Amino acid sequence: MGCAGVGVCPHRAVPMLVHVLRKVIATRYVLPLREGGSLPGLVEADDLGMYVVKFIGAGQGRKTLVAEVVSGELGRALGLPVPELVLVEFDAVIGRSEPDPEVQELLRASGGLNLGMDFLPGSLGFDPLTFGVDREFAGRVLWFDALTGNVDRSWRNPNMLLWHGRPYLIDHGATLIFHHNWANADRFVGRAYDASDHVLTGSSPDLAAADAALAPLVEEGLLRRVVELVPDEWLVGEPGFASPDEVRDAYVRFLLARVADRSWLPEVTG
Repeated sequence: MGCAGVGVCPHRAVPMLVHVLRKVIATRYVLPLREGGSLPGLVEADDLGMYVVKFIGAGQGRKTLVAEVVSGELGRALGLPVPELVLVEFDAVIGRSEPDPEVQELLRASGGLNLGMDFLPGSLGFDPLTFGVDREFAGRVLWFDALTGNVDRSWRNPNMLLWHGRPYLIDHGATLIFHHNWANADRFVGRAYDASDHVLTGSSPDLAAADAALAPLVEEGLLRRVVELVPDEWLVGEPGFASPDEVRDAYVRFLLARVADRSWLPEVTG
């Protein structure tokens, strides 16, 4: 079976090793990126790499960064194409020459550890009308988005990039919305996923094949390795939890319960 139209072969996805996120130090704030509500910025780091950085001081706060790590690295472990994520140590003084008062305020509030995603120069926004993906790949992306409750991969805002002819999944800050209300998180375990506006519904996603391939991979060991990637400082002080490890345990319990339930699987036709 071929893999035409995608940059990774989704038919052979196997659990990948979960590596510790590299830590880099920001050396230059290049410019703000105003496409997203969190006002990410393009930042150069001491490894000479360029990263799209989401800042801890943004309005959505640290839970957006946690969701980026947990969902992004889980997706990568399931064989989906996600640009490299790094931890970015940011000294707010770096952005002092930024003339926009809103950006200045954000940078002043973001000293410390932030999250960066590898910048893909020359990448294009994904358009399903001009770039086709096969049913298997579409099914795996839709399955992953349904598992994590991603409400932000729509026709209006695909959150997918094309780079060197390959699709990449970006921006998972709007996943795992249950963690904004831990007291009622159990209500989200079986919550149905609305795929009516998903960008890949027109690609006849093969959800049955995706479910058969991916569900067995989402096991406790993998989830624990993923949540261990989240820095303690993004978890400490969470109301209702005595330690960062208790918060990590809660993410693992929720995702295990959700993958065991799977009444949330959407119905698609194709």
